[in-house]
Amino acid sequence: MISITLKQNINATRQQICETLLEHQQLSRFFDATFSLIQPQNKTELKGGKGAIRQVKISGITFSERIISADHHHISYQIIGNKPVAEHRGNIHFNENDLAKDSNIPASTEVTYHISCKAPWWLPSLILAFFIKKDLGQALKKLASHFPGEIVCP
Repeated sequence: MISITLKQNINATRQQICETLLEHQQLSRFFDATFSLIQPQNKTELKGGKGAIRQVKISGITFSERIISADHHHISYQIIGNKPVAEHRGNIHFNENDLAKDSNIPASTEVTYHISCKAPWWLPSLILAFFIKKDLGQALKKLASHFPGEIVCP
C-alpha cells in the first residue's frame, strides 16, 4: 500500500481553499490533468461536495472520482473502481491559523493532503509513489500561489 502525506501553508482561509478545491472544472490550474463534473453534489451539500463525481483525464488515462465528504475542515474522495490504481483514497485537511482570528495577522491555513492506494501489479510501488508525490507537491505549490500575499513556506 502506498501512503503519501504532504503539507503546505497557504495564505487563505480554510473556506477559501476548500471552495477552490471543489471547483472541479478548474482543478487543472493546479494539477496536470483535465477535470469535468459528471454528477453534481447531493442536495444540501457544499457546491461540488459530497456526492459529486468528476471525470479525470491524465496521460491518456480516464477515470472517475467521487467526493465522499466535504466541509470547510476536510475533503475526502476516492477513485471509482480499481483503475488506474486500486483502493485509492484522498483526504485533504484544512487547519486554519487561530492567531489570524484574534489579530491583524492575515489568514493562513495548513493544508495536509494524504493519498493512499495500491499500485497495479506491473508498476513498482516505489515508482508510482515518486510520481504521485512529485505531482502532489507541485499542485500544492500552485494552489498556494493562487492566493494573494506572501506564500508561507512549510
